[in-house]
Amino acid sequence: MKKPKPDEMEYYQQEDLLKLDWGPRKTSWMDTAVDFRPGTYIYPGKAKNLRVLDLPNPRDWAVTDDDWQLPEGWKQIVLEGMAERLSKYRSFKVFMDICVRCGACADKCHFFIGSGDPKNMPVLRAELLRSIYRKDFTALGKVFGKLAGGRELTPDVIKEWFYYFFQCTECRRCSVFCPYGIDTAEITMMGRELLGLLGLYVNWVIEPVANCYRFGNHLGIQPHGLKDTLEFMAEDIEEATGIQIDIPINKKGAEILFFTPSGDFVAAPGIYTCMAYMLLFHELGIDYTWSTYASDGGNFGLFTSHEALKRLNSKIYAEAKRLGVKWILGGECGHMWRVINQYMDTVSGPADFLEVPRSPLTGTVFEHARSTKVVHIMEFLADAIRHGKLNLDPSRNDHIRVTFHDSCNTARGMGILEEPRYVIRNACNHFYEMPENTIREQTFCCGGGAGLGTDENMEMRLRGGLPRGSAVRHVQEHHGVNQLAAMCAIDRATLVTVCDYWAPGVQVTGISELVANAMIFKGEKRRTHDLRLEPIPGMTEVGEESETVEVAANE
Repeated sequence: MKKPKPDEMEYYQQEDLLKLDWGPRKTSWMDTAVDFRPGTYIYPGKAKNLRVLDLPNPRDWAVTDDDWQLPEGWKQIVLEGMAERLSKYRSFKVFMDICVRCGACADKCHFFIGSGDPKNMPVLRAELLRSIYRKDFTALGKVFGKLAGGRELTPDVIKEWFYYFFQCTECRRCSVFCPYGIDTAEITMMGRELLGLLGLYVNWVIEPVANCYRFGNHLGIQPHGLKDTLEFMAEDIEEATGIQIDIPINKKGAEILFFTPSGDFVAAPGIYTCMAYMLLFHELGIDYTWSTYASDGGNFGLFTSHEALKRLNSKIYAEAKRLGVKWILGGECGHMWRVINQYMDTVSGPADFLEVPRSPLTGTVFEHARSTKVVHIMEFLADAIRHGKLNLDPSRNDHIRVTFHDSCNTARGMGILEEPRYVIRNACNHFYEMPENTIREQTFCCGGGAGLGTDENMEMRLRGGLPRGSAVRHVQEHHGVNQLAAMCAIDRATLVTVCDYWAPGVQVTGISELVANAMIFKGEKRRTHDLRLEPIPGMTEVGEESETVEVAANE
């Protein structure tokens, strides 16, 4: 399904995606074949990318092929891989055993809400894997088979795994409501790892991982390309503010290594968030550096395997050691923060060669980062605002009526709930929350995370984005909201489409962008345009455009 044109939006909303059937199917779930309908699946990983990563069974194939060219002995490969992971990860074994199929998670998944497909209920998605576990790893399943909830591992099961494990954004909303604390995202991750043993990946995930291995970022931007990109941004910053900024790159001995997701280098609206970082750091006199070798903090390894996750995460710490920085500051991203917060200590161990982060502006010691040595930009900015270090004029954003999307990984994965709200309220006068059951720990996903945000998957992205889009539409209609703020690169990319479809007229922004547009900078010219070089309503020019505003250093 192609993305509809603006004049087709209403037709598709009423006649296509909102025709949902949440009722039981005519056949049992074990007997219902997968329907690889265009718009609901992602193209498979290309052989060249598997070869870069030294992954098994590289070949060119299509999801719609009858023969997926599975390797010889594929069934044994999967069962041995499952046995290894059951032994290695205690949580996996527990999650396979303790589910009572109560259904508390069923209506909590955005993909089930948006599609009505029972296999998108988290409990049934996990059952796709659990049924094989029962058949081959439990006594009852070996004896009674289907009567005990077990089934044979067949090529059709593998196809079913591929279809549904890549219709899960691993957002963990279901886990919030599970009375047993089962984390279906971990089950999805195990399923994807097992598929990977057969060379079954989606290209939207595996190509960024391959790029990151070779170039240090998911987009394959080479060092000179990154330098040029940041210099182009600096030119736009000067045009908007009159301020010339320095761009420290690969600077040895800097206090802070800064990294951000690669989406912030090339795609709107992320590029404006990146411009905001540069402008804020320049104004605050932060001794920091970019790295052209570990330029991307994002980690698509999280969507691939634990081994890929570890390898991508390690490049950041290797570069921090090479450059001799004291600690690390990270930008607005979701999955990179879940990796650092939930996996880094396990897969890599504490970064003892770095110092416990201390703000050079306020002296605040970020004790929660004592092990990882990484601080989130929202934590850093909230602390700076709390201590009066940012000269903000929120009236500069009075044309904006903003709501906030809690990114799944930073909200549920890290518990960063109040800092972004504090920052937004200090940068904007008009902030409105979406309904309570759609925010904070219960936030709905963007519908395109975990490597699902590609165009050939557009129907499922829009279906998965229905709950979030509906909540945005609610505050748009009740409060006139015209901007949705998000502190995740994937969110900023995918929510543009979600809002265009479900809440037309709402733009997507990063939080740092709002801060930079509200901030009064020393030596700035009269601000008539924001960082997007769009006119600011009500900010009519007085005198020549080159006129500067004299601002005291600490005013």
